[in-house]
Parts: sequence; C-alpha cells; structure tokens
Amino acid sequence: MSTLQKTNGTHTDGLLETLQCVLEYLAPKDDKSEETEYHKQIRRLIEELMDTKEKDFTEEEIRQTIQSIDYKKATAEDGITSKILLWTFERFPLLVTSLYNGCLKKGCFPTSGRGPELSP
Repeated sequence: MSTLQKTNGTHTDGLLETLQCVLEYLAPKDDKSEETEYHKQIRRLIEELMDTKEKDFTEEEIRQTIQSIDYKKATAEDGITSKILLWTFERFPLLVTSLYNGCLKKGCFPTSGRGPELSP
C-alpha cells in the first residue's frame, strides 16, 4: 500500500498510520462547528424521525447497493471509484458495514474538502 500525504503535507509512515489516516478521512470526527444549515436540518430529521437502533444496514444491502453503482460514472471529489469500494467491501465486508452503520447512527455527514492524497 502506498503512503498518503496528510493534510499537513507530511506522509504516513507505515501501514498502520496509512490505514488510520484513511479511516479518519472516511469517518471524520463529528465536527458540528463546520456544518451547514442543510446538514443541521438533516441531522434534526434523523434524530426526530428515524430510530435506527434496530434498522442497521445488512451486509447484503450494502453489497447490492455497491454493485448497482455504475462504474463508468465519474468519481466523487474523494476519488474513490465504485470498483475500489466494491474491492474493499469484498475483502472487509464487516468493516464497511460497520462504517456505514456507524455513520447512520451518528448522523455523520463529512464536510466537503480536500482529503489525503496517494503518493507514489
């Protein structure tokens, strides 16, 4: 696995730090100080209308959703393609499922912006 350039310009040193950097980018701390009014509205709706305690995503639901993504479409700002997402899910289904369910439970919506970059 390549190293990553962190937001401070330095590079990760080793697999553990690289994975930690990726996870922090994909599941950032819930920083409510930067959320927009739109994010606040979504957070309120989730807290008021949805009880997700017993409605976690299943591995099969996530698999089907990822497989339904058109791999020919352009990637999002994070650069993660549907092929990368599917490859990751196939190898770590429990991790990806837990990540999605954690985001759902916390109402976590990452802010847009520049994340870590892969270095050769």
